Amino acid sequence: MRFDPDCPIHEIIRTVPHVAFVVPDLAAALVGKTLLGEPNSPSPGLKVAMIVHDGVPIELMEFDKAEDTIREK
Repeated sequence: MRFDPDCPIHEIIRTVPHVAFVVPDLAAALVGKTLLGEPNSPSPGLKVAMIVHDGVPIELMEFDKAEDTIREK
């Protein structure tokens, strides 16, 4: 990922590599977590949120369809 110098994304997201996990229910997965911004929908059928856990950014993703029906084969 590349960011412009004035990008409003949280500093830790811009400077620390992150992993992403698919979760069945984003809202439930976020309970009690420290958010690094508001959950959002970067594309149709996908909701994402960034959290921080032990100083590491983690992306959580919820698809509105089974993941294997979204990916190109």
